[in-house]
Amino acid sequence: MTSVTMTAARPRTHIAVLMMLGATHFLNDLMQSLIPATYPILKETYALDFVQIGMITLTFQIAGSILQPVIGMVTDRHPAPYSPVVGMMFTLSGLVSLAFAHSYGVILISVALIGIGSSIFHPEATRMARYAAGGRQGLAQGIFQVGGQAGGAFGPVFAALIIVPWGQPSLAWFAVTALLAMGLLTWIGSKQRQISAEFAAMRAKGRKDGVEPVRHLPLTIGIGLVVLTLLMFSKNAYSESFRSFYTFYLMDKFGLSIPSAQMMLFIFLLASAAGALIGGIVGDRIGRYRVIWISVLGPLPLTLMLPYVDLFWTGVLTVMINLIMASAFASILIYAMELLPNRIGLIGGLFYGLNFGLGGIAAAILGALADSYDVETVYRICSFMPLAGLLAWFLPRIDEGR
Repeated sequence: MTSVTMTAARPRTHIAVLMMLGATHFLNDLMQSLIPATYPILKETYALDFVQIGMITLTFQIAGSILQPVIGMVTDRHPAPYSPVVGMMFTLSGLVSLAFAHSYGVILISVALIGIGSSIFHPEATRMARYAAGGRQGLAQGIFQVGGQAGGAFGPVFAALIIVPWGQPSLAWFAVTALLAMGLLTWIGSKQRQISAEFAAMRAKGRKDGVEPVRHLPLTIGIGLVVLTLLMFSKNAYSESFRSFYTFYLMDKFGLSIPSAQMMLFIFLLASAAGALIGGIVGDRIGRYRVIWISVLGPLPLTLMLPYVDLFWTGVLTVMINLIMASAFASILIYAMELLPNRIGLIGGLFYGLNFGLGGIAAAILGALADSYDVETVYRICSFMPLAGLLAWFLPRIDEGR
């Protein structure tokens, strides 16, 4: 059984559009990453415990996950090329609100606004990356995701250089990045009609040449999406242990200062950016199925070693772990698109939404464990999570039409 197997001429790859999509994803995720990057400051200022820190992440992630599949379904039927601009307005308002928040309740409202902004941004941006890819889907998703991962990586750097010395109100300075992203997204929206027309012409030519998309059986789609969801949960649960608690782990175990811990977090997240791009490119060559296997199960020996090594090897292992683990997302997303090739917005919203929602649930659970035991115990428990990669055995072996 095959998915969209198009041997007909493909539309050209719009590198400029993909680069701008990557840039806006960079800016979007940079603003998002300022939330966990400011946790040490918020924890000290408002005397928060780890459960409250986890609830901030959960609020942000749930707000960013619930709307995404809904928006994806709507834009599948009624494409809205300028909807990401609206999403960026929500992010802007949440960021400014967080800068001047004076209570825990306002903090939760602020991060919810930023989450809603991301939920509006991702589905339509994912569709544009799919259409602008031509025949290079892995490269396109790699560029799009490397922007987001790099943005997430630079959040701790800006926190260490700007927010730590200047305080919580300095978050408002990053409103400039939201305004820049709105300008870029407006330009991208103006290109959608041309790119969509090329994509539609490619599919029409494929039908004329007798190359029709083959619809998968509902059972195949169901099994595939369930397995991909479980793999995403295991991957995000482990990644979230770093995003939310890595700085505390480094400060508690090795006595690092907040700026030093933030720089270690930056290095870890930068490895995510490299892994996302490498995973997309390699997936075009060897197939999504193999990349998923390697990325979700491969880090297991490294994660088992991590809780028992010194500071130097902690840095080395975390980079290696995230480099391998981050390579999975492009392949998981494209694999899901191959299962439902006519529902790109839904898939983009669902899987980016899963990234938010599952990460938030994991953060809340891990926060409770950290309060009940300690952060080091959390990392020992999380070290076994890559074992969930064995679930990749149940993925349907679809012909990806590479």
